[in-house]
Amino acid sequence: MSAGDPPPPIPGARLLFSLDAATAYLNHGSFGAVPISVQRAQQRLRDETERNPMAFFAPPGLTDRIVHTRRHVAQFLGADPEGSALVPNTTSGVSLVLQSVRLQPGDEVLLTDHGYGANALATRRQCRRDGATARTVALPVDAGDAEVVSRIRSALRPGRTKLLIVDQLTSPTAKVLPVREVVAAAREHDIPVLVDAAHVPGMLPVEVDRIGADFWVGNLHKWAYAPRGTALLVVAQPWRRRMEPLVVSWEQEAGFPLCVEFHGTVDYTSWLSAPTGLFMLRTLGVDTVRSHNAALAAYGQRVVGAALGLSPTDLPDPGAAEASMRVLPLPPGVATTYPEAHALRQHIAEKLATEVAVNAWGGRGWLRLSAQVYNRAEEYDRFAQHLPELLSGLR
Repeated sequence: MSAGDPPPPIPGARLLFSLDAATAYLNHGSFGAVPISVQRAQQRLRDETERNPMAFFAPPGLTDRIVHTRRHVAQFLGADPEGSALVPNTTSGVSLVLQSVRLQPGDEVLLTDHGYGANALATRRQCRRDGATARTVALPVDAGDAEVVSRIRSALRPGRTKLLIVDQLTSPTAKVLPVREVVAAAREHDIPVLVDAAHVPGMLPVEVDRIGADFWVGNLHKWAYAPRGTALLVVAQPWRRRMEPLVVSWEQEAGFPLCVEFHGTVDYTSWLSAPTGLFMLRTLGVDTVRSHNAALAAYGQRVVGAALGLSPTDLPDPGAAEASMRVLPLPPGVATTYPEAHALRQHIAEKLATEVAVNAWGGRGWLRLSAQVYNRAEEYDRFAQHLPELLSGLR
């Protein structure tokens, strides 16, 4: 089958990153890749810190800089800066919300089976502590928006479901879920919703406040070129007074959001460098980057799928034109458990000098490919050429 034409490269984009040229890095979705300009901006901040730590950390200088950064990031995402807080990552934001909701015995938290594994672990831990339960609703990988909303609506238990956690773009299946419609369905029963948007900032166009969720949290260190450890948690007005930090420090009396943001003596340079990442994204052109990455990810999915003998109907559609991650099913019996998926990812990295994501989901192994401005079509072509032989050696 024809894989179609890949998008033309963005001139000079590959030189903006310090990735090892000997490795095809087709897994931007896992940990991102920090541009050189952002690395340097962060290093300048670290140098500033070490020249005079007291001057860097002393109030109000540091807190003013945190507030300025938060406002910049929130504006980019269409969120209210006063209802937003910088946090280290999406998983820490999820744990913060779980703690602040204050579950009671008999309550339940509803998840989908497309959710991020660490968030499911955090949910189960909080439920054990509070005497609540965690329940999962299954969504077919090929379900359309209407079916997704219908299945979630049917799974809600008014009076018992105290929180619904739903991904805007799922990690194991790279599926964009209709979160605005899901939030509206939950609102019919006054059930609060937490949207895990780990992959959204920078990849998908978003106006967070228009989604209407009670809680929304997304990473900027994946697709928005920020250093790792940078995310934004957005909280609706009725919940802000109830938000409590995971660790109490000196800004506790300031209330949300600063009490959540200030952690004492930690490295804040990743947050303060985030605007430099957004500057690079805007300089390249937000729409240009999104269209390039989405087209290249689709090309990679098609060419690798063709090499594995998959038909176009076997390749899941992410459900959004801007999606820069794509998945495809591995042969039956391959990587059907988490340890097997982890081992296969390592095997691919060692034998093919290619970084990809491999997940076990729904009793089957799935290969996830990402695309970023530093990637080239020939990287997916080479991977497609050698992957079938590697997989055949596993049987």
